Amino acid sequence: MFLAIDTDIVLFKSATSAEVEVDWGSDLWSLWTDLNDAKANFKHQLDSIMEQTGVKDCVFCLSDPDANFRKDVDPSYKSNRKKTRKPVGYKALVEWVEQSYRTFKKSTLEADDCLGILSTMPDNVGKCIVVSDDKDLMTIPGQLYRPTKDERMTITEQDADRFFLTQTMVGDTVDGYKGIHGIGPKKAEAILGSHPSWGAVEQAFLKAGMTKDDAIQQARLARILRWSDWDEQKGEVKLWTP
Repeated sequence: MFLAIDTDIVLFKSATSAEVEVDWGSDLWSLWTDLNDAKANFKHQLDSIMEQTGVKDCVFCLSDPDANFRKDVDPSYKSNRKKTRKPVGYKALVEWVEQSYRTFKKSTLEADDCLGILSTMPDNVGKCIVVSDDKDLMTIPGQLYRPTKDERMTITEQDADRFFLTQTMVGDTVDGYKGIHGIGPKKAEAILGSHPSWGAVEQAFLKAGMTKDDAIQQARLARILRWSDWDEQKGEVKLWTP
């Protein structure tokens, strides 16, 4: 058994908690960090995760910082985050992790996608625990550990598929894709009913005055990649289709 860790989240927390504000007087302030403190924060989080899961073998999944395939699906994807500042020392901390630990990163993919691909590889099924507080990972079948809640879940393929369809309709304001206006989790659950299907999702989009193409676009933004969505030989995403 091994842990596939959503490293972006751990890095952000580690670097943020190491930042120090300095007041130089006369309304002059600066922000600095000691990278050793950030590294210690990272190790502390890692130790806690390993202790809670009882698993020591880890793979650290990282996002491609230079490209994201979802921006080809919708150029406005995550445009609401353009002005979000990375904590001081973040890039250096990423480089340290890449030099110090076993990492998994793919061109144009986010860490979530790497987690999904790695955990659903045929050889890894049943041998991997995904570690992330991100609800999007509930669209991936397998074992999930959520550190903040100290919660361990087993997600069936049926549950994962249902949550994926739900996310397609609900959207995600944090990631900047809209889904269907006015539909939240409860309405989405009612639409899917006891027999969730793409047809039900498509009809919900049409009823809202949107198109079938809109539905597919939102699904491709919501879809966290699985092994079946990735062409390893070409190093390319196989965009989801109904």
